[in-house]
Amino acid sequence: MYVERASRLPGAVVWTNTPSRPGAARVLPDGCMDLLWHDGRLMVAGPDTRAYLPDGVTGPWAGVRFYPGTAPALLGVPAHELRDRRVELVDLWPARQVRRMSDRVNAAPDPADALEELALRQAAGAGPPDPLLRQIVTALDAGRPVAATADELGVSARRLHRRSLSAFGYGPKTLARILRLHRALALARAGVPFAETAARAGYADQAHLARDVRELAGLPLGELLGRGG
Repeated sequence: MYVERASRLPGAVVWTNTPSRPGAARVLPDGCMDLLWHDGRLMVAGPDTRAYLPDGVTGPWAGVRFYPGTAPALLGVPAHELRDRRVELVDLWPARQVRRMSDRVNAAPDPADALEELALRQAAGAGPPDPLLRQIVTALDAGRPVAATADELGVSARRLHRRSLSAFGYGPKTLARILRLHRALALARAGVPFAETAARAGYADQAHLARDVRELAGLPLGELLGRGG
């Protein structure tokens, strides 16, 4: 069962999940990165460009999902280096430091709370997040075109792309596409008809929505929402 709550770290989410069977938890791309705990180990989930399907993994998970663009400053690694990857935290940080952190999380009554504490400590040492990154997310999530977003923020298209790669793991067009997917899913889950969902989320038509959902989520929209074929 998947459960989440807002974190004390602004914009982040703390979550736990115990899949009912191997491969049951389909993770959709969302522009975010996660600090993970599973089977006594600490890991990092990089930004996905397509649905991620855990293969043969069971047991409880805990995680902190960072607001888009904020994790690289806390983890000390550009997002594009972790794109579509799950890596051990020890591959990114000194082994002794990770071992101490792992021991702390493993000994905690609630690993999710302990992960949140780790994230808060990292954030305190990293300084405030770059406001430009949140402005990029806000503009693209509102459906603003990439070129218009660059103009409104006073940056060149090249700088916007470079900053996006480092912060989000991919260029602004891909980020905009992923954010649009989640706008559409929120509407569809609320019962909005698919044709209206497509129009309101910014797709050319329902067929465009259907193609994007299949490519990013790996399932037809109706199946993804649990409505059958």
